This record gives sequence, C-alpha cells and structure tokens, in this order.
Amino acid sequence: MKLTSYTNYAMRCLQLAALKAPKLVRVDDVVFIHGVSRPHIVKVVHELGKAGYLETVRGRNGGFRLSRPAEEIIVGDVVRLTEGPLDVVECFNPEKNTCPLISICKLSKKIQEATNAFMDVLDGVTIADISANRIPLLKRIDLLEITGKPAIFAKSDHAN
Repeated sequence: MKLTSYTNYAMRCLQLAALKAPKLVRVDDVVFIHGVSRPHIVKVVHELGKAGYLETVRGRNGGFRLSRPAEEIIVGDVVRLTEGPLDVVECFNPEKNTCPLISICKLSKKIQEATNAFMDVLDGVTIADISANRIPLLKRIDLLEITGKPAIFAKSDHAN
C-alpha cells in the first residue's frame, strides 16, 4: 500500500496539533518543520477543518488546533477521508472493473483481504498514539526551530 502525500500531510498536521495542544499551530509551522508546500498544507487544514478534525482560527494570530481529543481521532478514518476509496486494483471498483475473472479470481480476493487488514491496523491507531512520544518529538521540533532550518536525520532517528 502506498498512501498519498496529501494523507501524510494530514497526519503531520494532526500530530503537530496534538503535540502543541491546546496552543494554535500555524500553517507556516507545518511548512517549516516538514519542508512541504504551503498551498498543500492550507488545503489539508481546510479539509480537516470541514471534516471536524481541526478548529481553524483566522487572522494575524490564527492557526489551527484539534477540535476533539486526540484519543478520539482514528487514523483509519482520516485515511478514508484523504484517500477516498482504496481501490488498490481496478476490480475493487465495480463501475470501473473490466476484468472478466472478477467472480473467480483468488488474487483479487487476497488483495482485498490485505487492504482490509491494512485498514484494520490503522483503525486501531489514534492521533494520540502517533503523538505519544511527545518529548522526543517536541525536542526534535525545538531543534529545527532553534537552528532555523529543517535537518536531515539518519534512518535510525525515524524509529518509534
């Protein structure tokens, strides 16, 4: 499975909002910390706000924060919002399917099982879970802010 950058940005916004709660997070903070495009983050924050995951505040001192507790925001639900239907192969979508083997294909059934298992795992994860290592995450963010530039870290730094 490969999720879009859009979903990744949504998770990063929600995670940062959980880490900084109850303070507001600015779009520019996400842009700086993760080195991503501002228009993309604006779009993500807007969609997460419309969906009820974020409260957005306009103006000079504006920003966004979680609109409900991080423990109540299920990662799988956010993935469904940002990805839409997970039609991993064309035969998952009856309107687009052109495969004559659909009713007897074992590969299709196994890919569907794998997709369901993937989403089952994400349904068991909350924004609170991905923000649980708050201290190391905030230390890394503080380091980025102190140095004034995003840093590249070794793969071992990405572990839990």
